[in-house]
Amino acid sequence: MKEQETYMQLMMSFANVQKNMVRFIQKSAMDKGLSIPQYSILMTISHCSEMTQKTVGEKTFLPKSTLSQAVDGLVKEGYLNRQQVVCNRREMMLSLSEKGQQLVDNFHSQEDGLYQVFKAASEQFTAEQIKELLDAHQKISTYLTRVELEVTNK
Repeated sequence: MKEQETYMQLMMSFANVQKNMVRFIQKSAMDKGLSIPQYSILMTISHCSEMTQKTVGEKTFLPKSTLSQAVDGLVKEGYLNRQQVVCNRREMMLSLSEKGQQLVDNFHSQEDGLYQVFKAASEQFTAEQIKELLDAHQKISTYLTRVELEVTNK
């Protein structure tokens, strides 16, 4: 196999995994009456106890208007708490409400949801294979981030 074909095959492999993950995310979000941005926001915040809206935007790459609209909907539905940051009144702090945490927990335990399906798919690998896969992904991610920063700062 040519070197170029190998790299293209690897790139397409990442794209296929991502495409399949998005399908599960779309279904889970739709089943709960959420948009993809709302799902992304909930999952991003679930890894911390709280996070500023600006940080959520940076982590999700959502445009400010989309982020604001999605957050408004999540607050209105009772999934998110939103408070002004004490030392910066223009900044908003977001956290999951109890109802929001229950929803995230439900996504994780959903039998046909991304988490459970991905867990089942991962069980075919040994612990060593998973470690190697994570290391390889981290190296690729770190490299792409570095190159992106170099290009952006030119």
